[in-house]
Amino acid sequence: MVLLISVLNTYDLTQAFRGSNGSFGLGLGTLIMAVNVVMLWGYSLSCHSCRHITGGRLKNFSRHPFRYRVWTRISWLNARHMQLAWITLGTLMLADLYIWLVAANVFADPRIFN
Repeated sequence: MVLLISVLNTYDLTQAFRGSNGSFGLGLGTLIMAVNVVMLWGYSLSCHSCRHITGGRLKNFSRHPFRYRVWTRISWLNARHMQLAWITLGTLMLADLYIWLVAANVFADPRIFN
């Protein structure tokens, strides 16, 4: 379920990079969404089950060097799982608040370039 949410947020982020005339654009909201999506993926990949999927049931890591590299990086993330959870929650609240304020016309999203 969390992977579906991560994929949907990634799609929303790619759509946020479209400028007003359909070309590539960048605004403050896009940067806030990008931080949120990166943190959401970090949180999703840091779970214990993801660590088990990448390196579980192996008797010898030397025969699977790529899986070992992936497992070590996910293990590094897994040690910070709770920290990533809180940071992701904070960035999610910030992104949702920002999008809500822009949608309610409280202020316009400052564009860096269109």
